[in-house]
Amino acid sequence: MNSQDMFTEKFSRAGVCYPQGFSAAGVRAGIKKSGNLDLALIYSENPADVAGVFTTNQVAAAPVYVSKKVVSGGKAQAVCANAGCANACTGDEGDRNARLMQEFTAKNLNCNPDEVIIGSTGIIGVNLPMGKVERGIEQAAINLSRDGSADAGNAIVTTDTYSKACAFEFDLDGKTIKLGAIAKGSGMIQPNLATMLCFITTDISIDQKLLQETLSDITNVTFNMISIDGDMSTNDMVVVMANGAAGNDRITEKNSAYEKFYSALLDICTEISKRIASDGEGATKFLTIDVVNARSFDEAKQVGMSVAKSPLVKTAFFGEDPNWGRVVCAVGYSGIEIDPNKVTVKFGSLPVYTNGLGVAFDTDAMKDIMSEHDILIEIDLGSGESSATVWTCDFSYGYVKINGEYHT
Repeated sequence: MNSQDMFTEKFSRAGVCYPQGFSAAGVRAGIKKSGNLDLALIYSENPADVAGVFTTNQVAAAPVYVSKKVVSGGKAQAVCANAGCANACTGDEGDRNARLMQEFTAKNLNCNPDEVIIGSTGIIGVNLPMGKVERGIEQAAINLSRDGSADAGNAIVTTDTYSKACAFEFDLDGKTIKLGAIAKGSGMIQPNLATMLCFITTDISIDQKLLQETLSDITNVTFNMISIDGDMSTNDMVVVMANGAAGNDRITEKNSAYEKFYSALLDICTEISKRIASDGEGATKFLTIDVVNARSFDEAKQVGMSVAKSPLVKTAFFGEDPNWGRVVCAVGYSGIEIDPNKVTVKFGSLPVYTNGLGVAFDTDAMKDIMSEHDILIEIDLGSGESSATVWTCDFSYGYVKINGEYHT
């Protein structure tokens, strides 16, 4: 399969069940008032090497602490995740409930509770209805299927307009290596991760410590490069399970086999990140901010995030107003030392600012660019050779409505 085929609907629907040895399910447990799917299970036939990256919010939810402990043990065999309740700011009861979710899952799947990842998303400060959760886990365990990824993906969404899913495969020394993912994320995106749950499965055999290093490295240039509104969630996590079912020679060092896997995981995480940014709450535009010719990646990222987090920039693009002054302003207050006379800004292919001055542009061509859903903003700092790409979206009336009425 080439890169153009990697995210087709066929493979995306297979999601976390695309790699060998994985099954999944999503059920209505009654946690959500809407009555939609709200509890997901992902199961590996054999314990898998596991890696995870979690929110850096100091007010982290109970599932984050539980799942960090699983990752520190190096093995996981199942994921149990719910929507409708974040199980955050819930004290000792929340901690007990997260561990009970592990125990309920382990009982129904005949696995070790310490090898069950727990994820939750939804309202903060509300306790889980554990009777419903227990019954939901029982039903999900019965419903586990190689066709269950789509239901599992739909069971973890909150304000998303759709469940994010993709899959990919590549050849490695005569073996077919498969990867699959499901994710949710639509608001409270940035800094670092998102209001996001992302679960990735693969049938590759790889050393656990190397897997963790790889995920951490890739997260820095994918999930940590998206922003919807500048808020940080209490529940974010990205987890990778590698069960070795493909039968490849175990990857224990950064050789050519490792590079192939790294590239595939990078593609998966990049695609999921872009879909999350594009599906921001109320979004009508998907904005890619390319910052080039910076002194370092960190400085390029800082400038890109400054622009991405600007409410004035985001509302301008919602209104299809080519107000380049707002972008230049955000570059200027980013905290990075710049020379305004060396900075160039483009919307699409059209320069709008260079040499410290605005540039006259074809208004009809600019109107076409601003009317598109996907818009590129290029910022050339003219100060070095490093670059970074940040993904974000606009602010619409819909964003205010969704978040103004989230609890009610």
